[in-house]
Amino acid sequence: MNGIILKGIGGFYYVKTDEDGAVYECRARGIFRKLDKKPLVGDRVRIEITHEDDMEGNIVEIHERKNALIRPAVANVDRALVIFALKTPDPVLTLLDTFLISMRRSSLPTTLVFNKADLVDEDTIDKFSEIYFSAGVDIIFTSTKTGRGIDMVKNVLAGAITTVAGPSGAGKSTIINTIAGHEVMETGKVSKKIGRGKQTTRHTELLEIGENSYIMDTPGFSTLLLPEMEKEDLAVYYPEFDNDRDSCYFSRCVHIHEPGCRVRESVEAGKINKVRYESYLSLYEELAGRRRY
Repeated sequence: MNGIILKGIGGFYYVKTDEDGAVYECRARGIFRKLDKKPLVGDRVRIEITHEDDMEGNIVEIHERKNALIRPAVANVDRALVIFALKTPDPVLTLLDTFLISMRRSSLPTTLVFNKADLVDEDTIDKFSEIYFSAGVDIIFTSTKTGRGIDMVKNVLAGAITTVAGPSGAGKSTIINTIAGHEVMETGKVSKKIGRGKQTTRHTELLEIGENSYIMDTPGFSTLLLPEMEKEDLAVYYPEFDNDRDSCYFSRCVHIHEPGCRVRESVEAGKINKVRYESYLSLYEELAGRRRY
């Protein structure tokens, strides 16, 4: 039978079959270890039933993947939903931009959700809207308390497999529970001591929220490393630079201190958001630091 992996825990994979929607607890055949190919949540697979009464089986084939992400480790994703809180905890924009860079490298259409909009004023919302207006993502401001933006998120998720990412405490599980109409994932509170969310999601899980509509709820991250890349390539992942990047005086301009840099000119003229540019500088230095050791 064919099916889709809903979750994987401790070497067991839970596969929902196409035939009747039943979920079987499966092991992966040893051949996959030899091929260095590990089943991922979201994989389309073929299974053989070993114990019908106990709903157990083996994964015997992993069908060709449309795509695969490393972190979170998921396959066949249509879209990314990156969720950050506007307050409690305050958003760390270099971390947010690291998420966006990772999704852009994976060629995933991305929707950026700023949650807990009820905790800030409209001026703050306008500020974040302005910062990410040209970042190549759709932006939705949400509040599970007032219902703001929830229907917009539902529309984004309809008919797609969407990976949900963001730091702990941003409200990912609360949004998922609100959309599902019941508690499907445990939620946690923000630690007063450290000002960050307490980790609640322990594994990646595919949650069905409608016909042919799935959410991948993934473990939250308080830190996330930039993907391995040359520091000179970082600018490619800032869409705001696209109009100016190839017009700089130097062909290998990194848009930091070179004369005749059109990107810096656009920053000074207010055409490129200064906050995003400062994030670029910070992440460039992070990549440069890796090469020193």
